[in-house]
Amino acid sequence: MPDFNDLTLLPFCVGLTLLGLIGSWFAWRRRGVAAGTRGVAWSLLPVSLYLTGLLELVWDVVRSTVSWVTHLIFSPTVWAGVALFGVSVVLYVVSGVARGRGGNQKAEKSLKAQNKPASPAGELTATGPAPASASTAKAAKPSKGKAKQQDSSEFDEIEDILKRHGIN
Repeated sequence: MPDFNDLTLLPFCVGLTLLGLIGSWFAWRRRGVAAGTRGVAWSLLPVSLYLTGLLELVWDVVRSTVSWVTHLIFSPTVWAGVALFGVSVVLYVVSGVARGRGGNQKAEKSLKAQNKPASPAGELTATGPAPASASTAKAAKPSKGKAKQQDSSEFDEIEDILKRHGIN
């Protein structure tokens, strides 16, 4: 891409500003004060960008972006990097889905249950005293199969939590 210097940028910006001001004058006459004022505001931008040095910055950004895009399109190494990035994103999403389904949670729960010491009724624990009625209720219920026992133990845990917080 060509590189512009100050001698080409200044006349270009002044020309754009003059064209914009002429268009703003016509807009002012045909569509009113608001359209004309907005046109003047847009017309002053090229010269203001030139005077602040931002026009060269914008030009450099555009030139660098075009160079990067052409390098991206024609480089097999870059396409390999894009493919690896895609694989990385897919693997990250898959791991999040697997984590949400509880892939490792079952093993963690069984380890916690095995390592957790049973506290006698009335003993203080980190969550408060264990209710005496919960341990006797669990012991008094007969086992009606694995699924029924698991459901009842979950409900017993919920009842215990509610009792500890004073909710009956």
